Amino acid sequence: MGSDAPQPRIPIIEFATGSADLERGTEGWKHLCKRVREACENYGCFEVVYGKIPRKLREETFSSLRELIEVPLENKQKNVNPKPYHSYFGPCSHVSLYEGFGIEDASNYNSVQSFAQLMWPHGHNKFCNAVNTMVKELEELNQMIWLMIIDSYDLGEKMESLMKCKMLLRMMKYMAPPSSVEKKQGLHAHTDKLVNAIVCEDQISGLEIEIEGEWIKAFPSPSSFIFFVGDPLMAWSNGRMKAGRHRVTMSGDKDRYSFGVFPVPVEGTVIKPPEELVDEVEHPRVFKEFEFMDFLFYSFSEAAKPIDSAQQIYAFASQVQPKN
Repeated sequence: MGSDAPQPRIPIIEFATGSADLERGTEGWKHLCKRVREACENYGCFEVVYGKIPRKLREETFSSLRELIEVPLENKQKNVNPKPYHSYFGPCSHVSLYEGFGIEDASNYNSVQSFAQLMWPHGHNKFCNAVNTMVKELEELNQMIWLMIIDSYDLGEKMESLMKCKMLLRMMKYMAPPSSVEKKQGLHAHTDKLVNAIVCEDQISGLEIEIEGEWIKAFPSPSSFIFFVGDPLMAWSNGRMKAGRHRVTMSGDKDRYSFGVFPVPVEGTVIKPPEELVDEVEHPRVFKEFEFMDFLFYSFSEAAKPIDSAQQIYAFASQVQPKN
C-alpha cells in the first residue's frame, strides 16, 4: 500500500500579478496569508509562482552568473567578508561540486558595483544592473511574504517592520558530477541560519527538500521561486514555523546555477517572538531570545556541529543572558 501512496510535495502558492488577492485586507489576501502560514508551519517552505519578475530579467541574471564563474580565481578570492556565508567559496572540483559568491546589501547598487569592481577591474555595468534589479524585485517579494506572515498571526500594524535587514545575495554553481558517478552531493543537508531564503534555479534539477522524513526533488516552474523558513524565523515564531531542511544532489551531465536572497538583520538585532505568539498553555516560550549576529557566528563554529537547527538554537541561547 505504501508504494501506491502519492509522494508528498511542497505547497505551490500563486501570487497572481495584478490580482486583488494581493491587496491587503481583501478576502483573497486573507486566504493567501492562511496558505503561506500553513506552508511555513507544516513544511518550512513553499513554491511561490510570481510572474511579476520578467523572464528576461531572470535570463540576464543567470547570464551574469555564468560570466562571474569565468572570472580568474585570484579575482574571485577577493570576495572576502568576515560574516559567515558572505564570501566566496570554491572553486568547483570533483571533491566539492559547489562554488558560491556573497554580495552583502545587494539591493544597494553601490554594493553590487563594489563587488563587480573586484571581479572586473574596469567594472561591469550590465552585471550590476541585472543583479541589483533582481535583488530589489526579490526584496519586494520577501516583504510581501513577511507581511502575509504577520497578518496570518493577527499581529497588526505594530509588527509591519518585522526586522530591519539588508539583503545578502548568494550566486551559486553546482558542477555536474564525474561521469563515473551516478549521483553526488552538491550541498549538504541543512537549514538556513539566516532569517529566510528565496531561491531561484535555472531549471536544472538538484534541489531536494525533506518532507515527512523523505527527500523530495523540487521542480519549480520557470516563473517560480522557493521560499525557505530559516532558523531565526522559526525562533521568532516561537517554534510555530519549522525551518525548511534541504540539500542539493547532482546527477547527469549539466552544471546547475542558482541564486538566492537572504535577509540579514542589522547588527544588534535580538531575535525573540512577539508577546502575541507566546502563552502559558498552548504556546509556551520555546527559545530564549538571542542576538542574531552572535547566533550566525556560532552556527558556523565547530561547537554547533553536527546538530540540527532547533538543537543549535537551544545550545546557543542557553549560553545567552536575556537582553534588558
